[in-house]
Amino acid sequence: MSPTASAPRTASRSGSAGRRPAHTAPRHRRALGPLASIGLLASIVVSLLAASSAPTPLYAIYQQHWGFSPITVTVVFGVYAVAVLVSLLVLGRISDHLGRRPVLLAALSAQAVAMVVFVTADGVDALLAARVLQGVSTGAAVGALGAGMLDIDPRRGGFLNSFAPAIGTATGALASGLIVQYLPEPTHLVYVALLGVFVFQGLAVLALRETAGRRPGALASLTPEIRLPRSARASVAIAAPVLFAVWALTGLYGALGPALVRTLVHSTSVVWGGLPLFVLAASAAVAVVALRGTATRTVMLLGSGTLVVGVVITLLSIGPGTGGALSATGFFVGGALSGFGFGSGFQGGIRMVVPQVRASERAGVLSLLYVVCYLGLGVPAVIAGVLVVHGGGLLDTAREYGVAVIGLTLAAATGLLVSDRRTQRAAAHATAAAHATVSPTPCEAATAETRG
Repeated sequence: MSPTASAPRTASRSGSAGRRPAHTAPRHRRALGPLASIGLLASIVVSLLAASSAPTPLYAIYQQHWGFSPITVTVVFGVYAVAVLVSLLVLGRISDHLGRRPVLLAALSAQAVAMVVFVTADGVDALLAARVLQGVSTGAAVGALGAGMLDIDPRRGGFLNSFAPAIGTATGALASGLIVQYLPEPTHLVYVALLGVFVFQGLAVLALRETAGRRPGALASLTPEIRLPRSARASVAIAAPVLFAVWALTGLYGALGPALVRTLVHSTSVVWGGLPLFVLAASAAVAVVALRGTATRTVMLLGSGTLVVGVVITLLSIGPGTGGALSATGFFVGGALSGFGFGSGFQGGIRMVVPQVRASERAGVLSLLYVVCYLGLGVPAVIAGVLVVHGGGLLDTAREYGVAVIGLTLAAATGLLVSDRRTQRAAAHATAAAHATVSPTPCEAATAETRG
């Protein structure tokens, strides 16, 4: 029961002596209800991921204005992932000690500053600085956001932890492309809009009820440490390769997707630049909704199979001698199937691990999972950028990247199947041992004595 609701009853029990003049009565801040709170947290995940993907359609414009190479594009893309990784390692557990609200307020403030840097950017250095700010604030926030949603409602929170990132990535890429193509101030307006969103969300966080009380160890938690509870180690060993593989695919579409689709459709429209990531992420969101009631291991195996098929179709669409409407159609069909696999694999990985840990360990474990995800997102993308310039070019690099993603996915699926067989064998041995230790009934004992 809230303090506001209990105050009148206290006053009635204590009589007139317990009454206070209206001007001295304590004022209680009205906190958001559970549904509004979890909706706010999910919306922050969406806006953070939308902001991270918003620059994707703009890279071509930045290249024209500032004349940098494809390597720079992937470095700008990758530096965000590196900043998220560092932030996750240093700040990933801080909300378990300081509470969710202070961490979210700081992260949203940093995101607002990043939007200002984007608006005023006049070169690659400013672009990199904005991406670093984005990455640090996102890394600090995702653990607190994910844990906060699970604190409020484990069932809805588990679903939104998979659904919200996909929606954010999809809306950021497409909305940015449309704004850049059809509205004035293409390199400013999208960031101004996001700045307004972050300010509004920061004010809303002030009304958020805290779900994690303060506890000692905040400074110690800043020391980078991979601490994984024993209860979750087996699940993380299975989920981590899947998470790495599906986010590596996102790196392909985020870093090379705009250039690939412009090559296929022979168009310079920035809307095309945002479409590959939109299709991938939107399909991932559909998978999260469609499979939310399906068994976790089934979801992961289905995701692995769909992802492999989607990437194969994508590779065929960008094969030698391709181009035109047919190849572009195959590219987007492959992206949609791959996205379904991404959503399935990501959802399955989160669902496999989170139930194995205590509430006080959630932010740290979720941050660890995101470390795996952002390693998959950033490292292969930066390598691909180097290969585009110093290797076989855009199409050859994309094919090699796709083959690598298929290999990772198949390895992850193999590990999952092997784990299933080991689990089944262990269960069979345990059942056999239980039967062997069961004492005989009196009738069985009498029969045995008679036979003897």
